[in-house]
Amino acid sequence: MSLAYTHLIWDFNGTLYDDVDAGIESANDLLAAHALPTFSCRETYRETFGFPIVDYYRRLGFDFSRTPYADLAVEWVAYYMERSRGAGVFDDVVKTLTRAKERGVSHWVLSATELGMLERQIESLGIHGWFDGLLGLDNIHAYSKAEIGLQWRREHPDARVLLIGDTDHDAEVAAAMGVDCALVARGHQNRKKLESCQAIAVTDSLTELSKILFDD
Repeated sequence: MSLAYTHLIWDFNGTLYDDVDAGIESANDLLAAHALPTFSCRETYRETFGFPIVDYYRRLGFDFSRTPYADLAVEWVAYYMERSRGAGVFDDVVKTLTRAKERGVSHWVLSATELGMLERQIESLGIHGWFDGLLGLDNIHAYSKAEIGLQWRREHPDARVLLIGDTDHDAEVAAAMGVDCALVARGHQNRKKLESCQAIAVTDSLTELSKILFDD
């Protein structure tokens, strides 16, 4: 690899997992159930989505004095698990994982998804064997994955790391960890938002990112 990374830390949703449509549909299910305006198109969703999810829900118009965020999170997970049944990994994921693995690079996943849910999703997709570790939250509230990333960094102080994600939160986590970040603009946030982040690259696919990362 041209940038000599020893570890690639991957975000999951929107980076490896092509679940943007499932995210939009489950958000619309939740909004409709609470008589709130739904998303009319993908770009409006990608302009609005962000972390922490509690703030994203506020932007959507939810009143937590009427319906607590914790209850909404449970409701959303139920919608999402149904809507994401047909989702899979992006077409260029396995090839990218393979190219890096052949060079001795260690793969990890760092996600704001609850760890048990993350493990089940990755197992069902048939890509579990690619990863040396999965890092997820101990709850479904998706506040931040920064602390998990920082703990991993303390345990791997000599690792040369590139964090690959699809949101400004991924860039924030990478900055907190003191590692490089690359962002892929086909996930849950649009290119305009990602280009405002500190990243070594913003690409439209992992195929495009691979051309930057690999010598061959």
